[in-house]
Order: sequence, then C-alpha cells, then structure tokens
Amino acid sequence: MARVVGLIPARLASTRLPDKPLVDIAGWPMVRHVWERARRARGVSEVAIATPDAKIMEAAALFGARAIMTSDRHRSGTDRLAEAADIMGLDPDDIVINIQGDEPLLPPSAIEAVIGPLLEDPDLPMSSLMCPCPEGERDNPACVKVVSASNGDALYFSRARLPYPRNLDGIAIVMQHVGLYAYRRSFLATYATLAPTPLETTELLEQLRVLENGYRIRMVRVERAPVGVDTPEDLEHARALMALEPPLADH
Repeated sequence: MARVVGLIPARLASTRLPDKPLVDIAGWPMVRHVWERARRARGVSEVAIATPDAKIMEAAALFGARAIMTSDRHRSGTDRLAEAADIMGLDPDDIVINIQGDEPLLPPSAIEAVIGPLLEDPDLPMSSLMCPCPEGERDNPACVKVVSASNGDALYFSRARLPYPRNLDGIAIVMQHVGLYAYRRSFLATYATLAPTPLETTELLEQLRVLENGYRIRMVRVERAPVGVDTPEDLEHARALMALEPPLADH
C-alpha cells in the first residue's frame, strides 16, 4: 500500500509576522500545533516539517517532530516538499500532503478528506479542498474561489468572484478554495519542474499551473476553512480560539 506522508513547509522569513512558525500559542510554537493535529489524521503514516531554518529544526527536535533541512532557494512550498520527498526516499505511488504551517487549528478530518480521492483513484495526481464561501468574502481577492465540474475536478481558481451572478436566480454556490493539497509523489516531482504559466502569473495562484498543463485536481467539499495566521491580528484571534478548544490528548 502507498505510504501517506504529511509534510509541513515552514520558514522564518515572513514580512507580516516575523518568525511565524515559532510564535507562541498556548505554550507551544505554532508549527507544533499543526504537527500535533496532522499526526492525528487517520491513514497518515508520518508527519514531518520541511524547513531551511536551523531554528525550526531545533524547535522540532525539542517537541519530538522529524524535521528535514531543505534548500533556502526554493521559490515555493511545493518545491520544498519535492526536495523533502526526495530526501525521505518516497516511492512514486506514495501520497504527500502539503499542510500549511500557519493553521494551528487545522482539523485532522480535513487531512482525511483530502487524501480520500487519491486512495480511491490510483490515476489521480492531486486533490484539494473547498468550502462554501462566506458572503462577505466573495469579492475579497485574498479569498480564492474555485469552480469545479460535476465529477469534482477543478475547472478554475480565481481571486475574483466565481461564478459571476449574471442570473440572480442561478443555483451555483460560490466556493472558497481551502489550501490543503495532496499529491501523488510522482506528480509532485513533475509539478516541481513545471515553469510558471500565464494564468498563474496573472492571478498569482500556483495551482493554476496544474490546470494549464492539463492535469486534474479533484476537489473535496468540507464545511469550513481552517483559521489561518498571517498577521498579528490573526495571531491574537487564533490564541483566543485556542483558549476555547479542548486540550489535545497529550497536551
């Protein structure tokens, strides 16, 4: 059977929130919260942190996580994951989950949802998540929207509203893209070699490179997007929510 490996790309360079993976939330660095939740997902055999930073390597060692030192020259988290997968010696049919390191409240069920299509369909290269877009976010370019085919494959991603409500009686739901990805290991290696594409560079959405090159992304619907941390205000919000969360089993 294919191994299912969760990888958390993490680096200290962040303009809006310095040293973001190591900021304290409820007594733990943020990246530990992500790691602890990811390893509780059913079907995941291992979770590791991929980083170019010695400080993150040291922090991971303190709480018992495997950390993989990667190059500091990668242009994206996808490239970092491809290198980490090489270092781990993963087989072509293994599944790699790209887990955002700034979502400390990530539910394990989201990881279980995103790997489902690849476990069911050995020919599928990649999957991701979507959820109903809150009404106040539908015109927000920071909230990425996605439209999909009847079989669940993504048709397009955009920072603009999708679909446009020309017919106010239309029944299509505006769906928000949730940035959790799973890849077949063989496709991750291919993805890392693909050059940026016109739609990608226009929208600044790396996943469009997949569609522009003719590959499929199967979308899975979940109820809501996890809370992300990009700014000091987001950090305080996450801390407040964490105070309301029940403790993890070994906290």
